[in-house]
Amino acid sequence: MSFSLSGELLARPTPFYHYDLSLLRRTLEAVQQAARPRGFHVHYALKANVNEPILRLIKEHGLGADCVSANEVQRALDTGFAPQDIVFAGVGKTDAEITRALAADIWCFNAESAQELVVLNELAGGQNRRARVALRVNPNVDAHTHHYITTGLEANKFGIGLNDLPAVVEQLATLPNLELVGLHAHIGSQITDLAVFAELSQKLNELQTWLEEQGYTLPHLNVGGGLGIDYNDPDTNPIPDFEAYFRTFEQHLIRRPGQQVHVELGRAIVAQCGTLVSRVLYVKRSQQTQFAILDAGLTELIRPALYGSHHHIQNLSSQGDIQPYDVVGPICESSDTFGRAVPLPETQRGDLVVLRSAGAYGEVMSSGYNLREKAEAVYS
Repeated sequence: MSFSLSGELLARPTPFYHYDLSLLRRTLEAVQQAARPRGFHVHYALKANVNEPILRLIKEHGLGADCVSANEVQRALDTGFAPQDIVFAGVGKTDAEITRALAADIWCFNAESAQELVVLNELAGGQNRRARVALRVNPNVDAHTHHYITTGLEANKFGIGLNDLPAVVEQLATLPNLELVGLHAHIGSQITDLAVFAELSQKLNELQTWLEEQGYTLPHLNVGGGLGIDYNDPDTNPIPDFEAYFRTFEQHLIRRPGQQVHVELGRAIVAQCGTLVSRVLYVKRSQQTQFAILDAGLTELIRPALYGSHHHIQNLSSQGDIQPYDVVGPICESSDTFGRAVPLPETQRGDLVVLRSAGAYGEVMSSGYNLREKAEAVYS
């Protein structure tokens, strides 16, 4: 399989985001084929991409919505997700956001601190509601990924630490407007070592046993998401190995009778269907290197500047001899670099260059820095 664009797309002004909806469909089918027979419920993490055509397709395939802001909750509702299929996570929910989500009667709040539970109890009481909550625990599991996207260590801001959990559980008895329905953990993103999920399962097994000793039998477990994709070779591996991912939890997670298990996948679902399409503005040579300067920059794809992340870069216009290029954008920041010494065929002004695997955390993190106009999204 090799990447190509239609003649109509090749002629479009750049930069733009292109989304391959047929690949997204195949990915969603693969997710459900692996999840449903095992009884797993998949929620899509909206933070990866909130474009409405993408959300509609995800909803049509029976996924729920995992949200981290009230506006994401509203976007999910507006796109057709039912309130009972929406969960609200996030370490810093504002009072206004909680109030909006309570009024919408969403399924569950993933609570991340003792103080959040107190606030949620007060706001639910103000609406004469009983809010369903899952405790997000910080299981101190190393996801072996970039430190900016690790979320399950004691040093991270996310979740309730294991040492604090007994006091939080004891506190629940004083919060009459809350109903504890689940346990939640999310340890990071772009995880490619499935052994990490086996370790997480063992921690959750231990926590469940402890909670049962405290008198709580939970109908729901949420194991988070974090499954990584192949940024190096998206053509060979366009769809993650969902079978192996769900099999890991099936083998290691001890489920109680009737207990539902939820996952919240984002990147693994949408990343490979998206591509950032750009053109070469200039080729600039120095004694040390040569630069391919694109019309797309960190304003369209910030991940390389933010995380030092890798995206596969291709020149669709040239068949020339391979040469190394520093592929950079036009933004007035030295960090506006997509890759150094990238092997590309001999590149010239006007060549079409694509940055692959940009469907997650690409457009959704774009900005208007330097008063840049927002790049268009197109679908095929």
